[in-house]
Amino acid sequence: MTSLLKWAKKAIKSGQSPVLRFPTSGFEVIKPSNIFEEERFEEFKKGRYYPVEIGDVLVSKYQVVGKLGFGTTSTVWLARDLEGHRYVTLKVYTVDGTSHREVQTYKLLNQGDRWHPGYAHVRTALDGFTILHQGSGYQDNEHHCVVQKPMWGSFRHLMYRSPEHRLSEDLLKSGLRHIFFALDYLHNECQLVHTDIKGDNILQELEEMSILDNFTDSEMEHPSARKLVDNMPVYASRGFELPPRFSRAVLSDFGSAVRGDEKRSHDAQPTIYRSPEVMLETEWSYPIDIWNVGTMVWDLFEGKHMFIGMDPDVKGYSTRMHLAEVIGVLGPPPLDFLKRGERSCEFFTEYGHWRNQVDLPDGMSLENSEERLNGRNKDIFLDFMRGMLQWRPEDRKTAKQLLQDPWLEHRT
Repeated sequence: MTSLLKWAKKAIKSGQSPVLRFPTSGFEVIKPSNIFEEERFEEFKKGRYYPVEIGDVLVSKYQVVGKLGFGTTSTVWLARDLEGHRYVTLKVYTVDGTSHREVQTYKLLNQGDRWHPGYAHVRTALDGFTILHQGSGYQDNEHHCVVQKPMWGSFRHLMYRSPEHRLSEDLLKSGLRHIFFALDYLHNECQLVHTDIKGDNILQELEEMSILDNFTDSEMEHPSARKLVDNMPVYASRGFELPPRFSRAVLSDFGSAVRGDEKRSHDAQPTIYRSPEVMLETEWSYPIDIWNVGTMVWDLFEGKHMFIGMDPDVKGYSTRMHLAEVIGVLGPPPLDFLKRGERSCEFFTEYGHWRNQVDLPDGMSLENSEERLNGRNKDIFLDFMRGMLQWRPEDRKTAKQLLQDPWLEHRT
């Protein structure tokens, strides 16, 4: 009798769900010349990923069903919790030392007030464990793993399912309410700044559990394509089918989160979402998340970036071009704000005048950029945006204040 069957008999006696036997043949073998998924990352070349295989049972509890995605520091898998009789996701980290901080952040997220309305809109951890793998040099490498509730896809996935590649007004309003609840919880209950809010990191909670059963059936009937690279398996990711309806939006991915009660001035945020205080190297804290949401709204609702910072001279992103675009939309920054920045003198005179390193955009403004709305609805939407997009961080509304904004409460 195979060890897997022995394990299945033991599991049934102990009240666990039986272990499934996944196909070991009948799948597409990816060509060695086709570099795909995490194989393209340097961490993979260094052997820092854990060799997860479909069908594996980790820590005698979680059976891997299929691969959901990957990143530079982890792979993500759908799994069956054999003891809890439910589906979970497993985020299995590489050996790089940065996972410890994210694991600690999840502990902080679980310590806040669970009755707070934002708790349900923050993706927390259900469990966590560490697995060992013998790496190069015959040393045991530790891989942290976070267990979480399965989610569907992200707001970015929703955008690209729309023919216009943007969200409807109703869906955007609903999602933003949930994100502001999440940020109020994050900022006031946990004293954390997310720093990386974007469409990829806002997920939709699943209500239809049959979608997870269908995912498992698909893996059984049509096993995922894969390849073996130096004894390391690399699987093709598989997505969930579109659900008939969506539940709440959930803020996820806290790998870049930092304490908000400690002032900082280092780089943060994706380049096109960077707040003025980050670009000019002033001290920053919670308000950078609010700026981040404001610029992300443009992506989701208008279907284009508000700022891109593409500099024709350097043939790529530059802070000076980004600042020029912000001036085009908001007007010149207040002098008192500029005096706080370590880098302000690179771009502005001592009197706050632009040094003209690049031309300021002509005719660029919130009013001219917004294309979807009209009348009073447009006016209150632009006021909503101005509540987030302010040069001075202290002039931006808080998440709690934004929840009361007239545009979010206005019925179309």
